[in-house]
Amino acid sequence: MDWTAWLAATSVAQAMRADRWLYPMVETCHIFGFAVLVGAVALFDLRLLGCARALPLRALAAHLLPWAVGSLLLVVPAGLLMFSTQPRAFLANPAFQLKMTLLLAAALNAAAFHLGIWRRAASWNADVKPPWLARVHALLSLALWFGVIACGRLLAYL
Repeated sequence: MDWTAWLAATSVAQAMRADRWLYPMVETCHIFGFAVLVGAVALFDLRLLGCARALPLRALAAHLLPWAVGSLLLVVPAGLLMFSTQPRAFLANPAFQLKMTLLLAAALNAAAFHLGIWRRAASWNADVKPPWLARVHALLSLALWFGVIACGRLLAYL
C-alpha cells in the first residue's frame, strides 16, 4: 500500500469524508487562517512598498508576525486534514501542485528577506522609503500569495 492509500484509509480521513459537516468546518478554519496569514503578510508588504510610511516598520512587524505565525497553526493542520481525504487526487491536481510550489516560493522569499535585507531595517524603520530590494521582496510576496489563493480556489475546478 502506498502512503496516499494509507493516508486516505486512516480513521481521520474516513471521518472527514463521511461526516457531512466536518470537511466544511475544517475548510472554513483553513480559509479563516489563510485570511489572517495573508492579511498580515499583505499589510507588511504594503508598508514596505510605501503605504503608511509613518508606521514604524519594526513595530508593525512585531505586531503582525505573531498573527502570521499563529495562523499557520490553524492553516497547516486544517490543510493536512483536507489533503488526507483524497491525497492521490490532490497530488494529481495541477492547481494543487502549483499551490504547493508557490507556497514554497513564498516561504523562500520570506526567508531570504528576513535573513538578508531585513537585518538592515533599522535605518529605514519609519518615514524612509525602504530600499529597492525590500520592495522587490514585497512585490514578489504579494504576487506569490495572490497565486496561492487563486490556486486554492481552482482546486475544486480542475
